[in-house]
Amino acid sequence: MTDTVRVTLVGGPTALIEYGGLRLLTDPTFDPPGEQGNLTKLTGPAVGASDLAPIDVVLLSHDQHADNLDDAGRALLADVPVVFTTSAAAARLEANTQALEPWQHIEIERPDAAPIVVYGVPAVHGPTGFDQASGPVIGFVLSAPESPTVYISGDNASLNVVEEIADNLGPIDGALLFCGRARVARIDANLTLSGQKAAQVAEILEPAWIVPVHTEGWAHFSEGVAEVVEAFEDYELEEMLVVVQPGETVELETEW
Repeated sequence: MTDTVRVTLVGGPTALIEYGGLRLLTDPTFDPPGEQGNLTKLTGPAVGASDLAPIDVVLLSHDQHADNLDDAGRALLADVPVVFTTSAAAARLEANTQALEPWQHIEIERPDAAPIVVYGVPAVHGPTGFDQASGPVIGFVLSAPESPTVYISGDNASLNVVEEIADNLGPIDGALLFCGRARVARIDANLTLSGQKAAQVAEILEPAWIVPVHTEGWAHFSEGVAEVVEAFEDYELEEMLVVVQPGETVELETEW
């Protein structure tokens, strides 16, 4: 059996996933370059929000950091039927948000097809036990009959979490991994996946394809996509990696 997922990279953590007839957007960031609180945005979106319409669902890993939800991204949420996110973010945002706890799932009905299931999965935005400092974050898994199972990591840096996801929801057929090895001056820790850890995630999940996102556009990213490519080559997993440039759309075929 073969199915195709289309991914369009907007920039940073923002990607449009066309899956099972739905258009799902990850962590909306559409502001122009400039200072965003204590973070600096270096490049604007490669695709405008209006060019992505209609959007059926937003998968928001968290709302407390501007590199995952900025002002223009917040404005977009009002035009989306449903936003899945953490319970903390749902309490702060508008009424079309719906909280997902880790391992909770919600079905999205489709005409003439079985529902798409969206699972909330754990994410740790930094080293193990770092939740209090970084705030709650969530990842997602998409599943549907006759479609691949796709993992969207959110700002997760924990390999233990990935092992739990593989054990509970595997096999995983494809993944969008938030990389970039994010670091900030006040914290001596990697807050998102490095290229090496992304390759280790690939070893754990063994998916057909991995798309790295969240690797460019912000000053606090200490690695770019080149480091991800190098790590996958070192681990001899380069055939699994699909690099998408901002503004580019790729079609990802999965056989199972």
